[in-house]
Amino acid sequence: MEKLKVVFRNFYGITILLFFFFSCTENNTDGEKTKPEEQEKTVVSDTVQNPIETIPQATNTTLINDLVDIQEINSDILVELKYATSDNFMGIKLYSRTTKAYLQKDVALRLSAAQKMLDSLKPGYRLLVYDALRPVSVQRKMWNALDSIPVEERGKFVSNPNNRSLHNMGAAVDLTVVNERGIPLDMGAGYDDIRKIAYPSLESQFLDSGELKPEHIRNRKLLRTVMEAQQFRQLQTEWWHFNACSRPEALKKYKVLLEEF
Repeated sequence: MEKLKVVFRNFYGITILLFFFFSCTENNTDGEKTKPEEQEKTVVSDTVQNPIETIPQATNTTLINDLVDIQEINSDILVELKYATSDNFMGIKLYSRTTKAYLQKDVALRLSAAQKMLDSLKPGYRLLVYDALRPVSVQRKMWNALDSIPVEERGKFVSNPNNRSLHNMGAAVDLTVVNERGIPLDMGAGYDDIRKIAYPSLESQFLDSGELKPEHIRNRKLLRTVMEAQQFRQLQTEWWHFNACSRPEALKKYKVLLEEF
């Protein structure tokens, strides 16, 4: 009897889906296109060939997949993609085709404004981008590489690829500041340093212990000042990471990059 109930429920569900499909088809036989806000977006899995994943979005979306090379927006911004080299926490090259730093256009324009503010505060100083748009495939490699760290702790350093990172949508950037000679400022901890000394939230503690120097705090605050002036939000476990918006906002506005293009 239970098996019959399951079969009936499955049959009933399929019948409803078929009825819905044909009803939609009949409603558009006059050639009129479905309004954008009425279209149902398809979520693409990690196994498909299309490298862009479409996420259900708000009806006022205008910025979907509007990716730009940030140096085309502002050539004063420097780029040194750490994952295009072996100079990263994994010690291997993770990007096989990515050679430029891409962000959503509205995010790149805000970063450009941050660079202009930096130059006004410290003439000759420039932003140096370590990472921007990052495909989910690379995110997954990074996540798996830290499998010795419990999941709840691992998320402080690498976002779970199943949840989609703001990096995967071109809405987050990793960066630092270089002086007029092109030398990166000393932040008291390196890029991708998973030690707590890299936490912005614990700077006072490490300053009191002497492990961070006043110079380190000044340098971090300089980066924070120009980024926060453009409404970027710093991740409290990484001095170098800034989000352009929240994850829910990004999922409504942008697409997810699954693979390198």
